Amino acid sequence: MKRPAGQLETVFVDVPPSARDAYEAAFASVCRSVGLFHDEARGMWRVEGVKDAGEGDAALDLAVALAAAATGTAVPLRRRATETGGWLARVYAGFPEQRVGRFALRGTHLPPARTPGVITLVLDAGVAFGSGEHGSTRGCLWALEHLAPLLHPSRWRGRILDLGTGSGVLAMAASALLRRRTLATDNDPWAVRAARENARRNRVAVRTAQGDGWNAPAIRHAGRFDLVFANILARPLCRMARDLARHLAPGGVAVLAGLTRDQARMVLAAHRGQGLLLKKRHDEGRWTTLIVAKPDA
Repeated sequence: MKRPAGQLETVFVDVPPSARDAYEAAFASVCRSVGLFHDEARGMWRVEGVKDAGEGDAALDLAVALAAAATGTAVPLRRRATETGGWLARVYAGFPEQRVGRFALRGTHLPPARTPGVITLVLDAGVAFGSGEHGSTRGCLWALEHLAPLLHPSRWRGRILDLGTGSGVLAMAASALLRRRTLATDNDPWAVRAARENARRNRVAVRTAQGDGWNAPAIRHAGRFDLVFANILARPLCRMARDLARHLAPGGVAVLAGLTRDQARMVLAAHRGQGLLLKKRHDEGRWTTLIVAKPDA
C-alpha cells in the first residue's frame, strides 16, 4: 500500500546512540515513515523521516526541539527532495527480523519464515510507525507476554483496544497471543489502512477504525475494555488518564508506552490520580513501559 503520489521530502539528523530513540519518536509524530541507519565507523545513527513537503513543519520543529531538550543533543534538521522508491529500498535494508520474546516481526521484503513456538508477524516496513525496533514497541510486546497473572479470569471478557495503533503490530500480537478480536484505532487514516492490510496479511482478528483518541466512535460504542495498549507519548498519556480510567473495566489492565525513563514518574502520577495502580514496569534502553490496573470492584 502506498499513499497517493505527491511531492515528498526526507528530513534527517545524525545523532549519537543516546539520542536515537527520542529523535525517532519525534519524527514518527509527523512523518509518514521513519528509518534508522547506523554508521558504524562514526558510531552515529541517522534518523530519517519521509513526509509531504511543507506539511507538519511547525509540529516537527517542536517535536525535534523537545527531543533535543530531553537528550541534551541539539543537531541541525536537514532536508532533501525524495523519490519514494529509493527511500523505501533503504528502509528495507535497515529492517531485519526483530525478535522480542515469543514474537518475530518480519518485513514484507524478507522471504517467508516460520519458527515453531514463535508468533511471526509480517509488516510493511515502509508504511507506518511500529516495526518493532523502537524501545517502546518492544516494551509493549514484553508487557503482553507478562500480562497473564494480571488478567482476572472471572471478569475477563476479552475486550482489547490498541489506541494509536500505527502499523497495528500490538493489536495483531495481542490477537494472536490471546486469541481474541482486537480493536485498533488511530487518528491517521493512512495508519489505519496500513494496520488493516497488515492484519489481513497476518490473518488475525483485528478491527480497525479511525478516530481522535478516546473520542473515536468505535471506542465510545464498544463499552469498557479489559486490556488497553496506549503506545503514544508522555504528555498525551497524562492528558488522557481520566478517559483511560473511565473506559477501563474493573480489574482491567493498561499498557502505557512512548515515554522515557525520566517521564515515567509524571505519567504514573497522572494515572494514580485516577485510581489506577502500578503492576509492572519495564525499561528498554531509554524507554519505559508501565502496566497499570484498575482495582477489581
